[in-house]
Amino acid sequence: MSRLRHWLENPWGTPRWLRLTTIVYLVWSIVPLLIAIRFSFNEGRSRSTAQGWSTRWYWGTPGSVWEDPDLLGSLRQSLKLAFIAVVVTVPLGAALALGVTRWRSRAAGAARTVSLIPLITPEIVMGVSLLLVFANLLTFIPFGTPAQAIGHITFSITFVMIIVRGRLLSIGAEIEQAAQDLGATPLQAVRMALLPMLVPALIASAIMVFAISMDDFVVSAFLSSGSGTDTVPVRIYSNARGAPTPALNALASLTLAITLVIAVVAFALWQVARRRGGQSGTGVEELAA
Repeated sequence: MSRLRHWLENPWGTPRWLRLTTIVYLVWSIVPLLIAIRFSFNEGRSRSTAQGWSTRWYWGTPGSVWEDPDLLGSLRQSLKLAFIAVVVTVPLGAALALGVTRWRSRAAGAARTVSLIPLITPEIVMGVSLLLVFANLLTFIPFGTPAQAIGHITFSITFVMIIVRGRLLSIGAEIEQAAQDLGATPLQAVRMALLPMLVPALIASAIMVFAISMDDFVVSAFLSSGSGTDTVPVRIYSNARGAPTPALNALASLTLAITLVIAVVAFALWQVARRRGGQSGTGVEELAA
């Protein structure tokens, strides 16, 4: 018993509890996904009993994702909003991060605090607030894709700012100062010296925004103009209250697969760009930084 206690309390040994906690967390997170994916290939209509293997809920039969215009339309709507959010939010968030990081005045701290409000605001409050704004103030912006895209950009921009600002703080201002000492203008220093070093943070931000936008439910539901602009989470919620089929599992599995594929492709393209630039290594540590 004493040897077991010494083995558990040894501070110089392998961090066993940390390893065990990590394994339990991974199993807890991944197993439900694997179960949902498994039933998307079910041959029967059950979502709780295994009934063989089939791709009928993906395509080829009535009620599958490919044959159901509502399910396929929700997937297209989610992808449309996610791409709009990435294209608009990443440059805006990077510019905001550069501004609040390089800003030197008494108001800088207040500006940084205000920029974090979307992050700490409950999403239900954000959804209701945006609904009231578009219904009473910005009445010229229609509900549906325009309002939903603005909503996604609003709550996603803070994540980009935090990621890029962390990278800026680790880089420091010396790179820009050195470039300007060599004759570059402030804009050239940002574009030619600073921006290449921000690429890992920008890629991580784009992946984060894409995943958050694909997963959003509250804002998308409040700002939808009807079933034609329902996103995947809204569609799954609406159909799950009736008589759901494994087509919902297939829709969720496709959403997960598309998100993972886009993340892997973005990372692979960045790796190719790094190798062409003469950099070595996998770049995983740089991306995580």
